[in-house]
Amino acid sequence: MRIDRIKLIAEMARQDIGVAALSAKAAVSRSTITAMRGGKSCNANSVRRVALALDVSPESLMQSSDSDSSFE
Repeated sequence: MRIDRIKLIAEMARQDIGVAALSAKAAVSRSTITAMRGGKSCNANSVRRVALALDVSPESLMQSSDSDSSFE
């Protein structure tokens, strides 16, 4: 499962929350947050926890299918 890294970074900036604070609030490791911010895959439970900590829906952080398209 992949979240949209730009949406996550933007939401973290909007709420002025850093990686360490979000990891503590979401009860996931800092490396998980860093991996999410880097566009790596993560499990659904981590996405749910991070979304809950940010007070947004998990769907609002998900990568849309058209964002995977390549430049032509």
